[in-house]
Amino acid sequence: MKNYDKYDVIEDYICYNIICCYNLMYLQEKFMYKNYIFDLYGTLIDINTNEWNANLWKKMQEFYAFHGAVYKTVDLKREYFRICEEEEKKMSDKYDYPEIKVENVFMKLFQNKGIDIDMNTCIVAGQFFRIISTEYIRLYDGVVEMLELLKKKNKKIYLLSNAQQIISEYEMKYLDIYKYFDGIVFSSDEKCRKPSKTFYNIVLNRYNLKKEESVMIGNDWISDIEGAKKAGLDSVYLHTNISPKKTIIENVQAKYIIKDGNIESIRKIIA
Repeated sequence: MKNYDKYDVIEDYICYNIICCYNLMYLQEKFMYKNYIFDLYGTLIDINTNEWNANLWKKMQEFYAFHGAVYKTVDLKREYFRICEEEEKKMSDKYDYPEIKVENVFMKLFQNKGIDIDMNTCIVAGQFFRIISTEYIRLYDGVVEMLELLKKKNKKIYLLSNAQQIISEYEMKYLDIYKYFDGIVFSSDEKCRKPSKTFYNIVLNRYNLKKEESVMIGNDWISDIEGAKKAGLDSVYLHTNISPKKTIIENVQAKYIIKDGNIESIRKIIA
């Protein structure tokens, strides 16, 4: 049996700690996420819109009249919401959570008045609608720093958003975050939305993402967290000012929960 002196003990202690550190680094590397899938509004972007603003519908009435489609303001507003509901119902047999293209709604508003208009004008109508209805739009503190850190660590960044492409793509470019994403999936392009498992599978299959290497990050406990769970993904719940008001944080079944909505905390948890 070997007789240990104090130097042997110190040597063994150092070797043991080196091995432990190596194993810890190995485990961290092995289980660290490679793919970060973000929600957009309420997670990266803080926004407040008001589609019931009287000034919005007055401006939209003027826009349509300018192109020959004459509506009373109240009629235009009513018809817009009626068409949105009608278009969604048409898709409900095929999709559990259907999503429409808003430019098609603005097209129908022209067609209902007998106006033959090009799609580009309808896209502009949708963007004009958004601009007038938006009271403010900005990034949450720490968003750019977090995205840059993920890029520095050679992580892949994806977007999975219940959003209209003709609007959200431009808002992302306006806020200068579009460039950080390796892949973007908007619900308007796919005819379905979160929390549909079908929608989650689109981003996973399109970009060949392994579930065990990916994590969903969002502020909505149903769309982002329950949806991710059904798709077999880990998730991070951010409780922000846009999170559903009746959310009971203690009941949210996310792997990580950030109660104060501070997105910089993601760096400490999983980055």
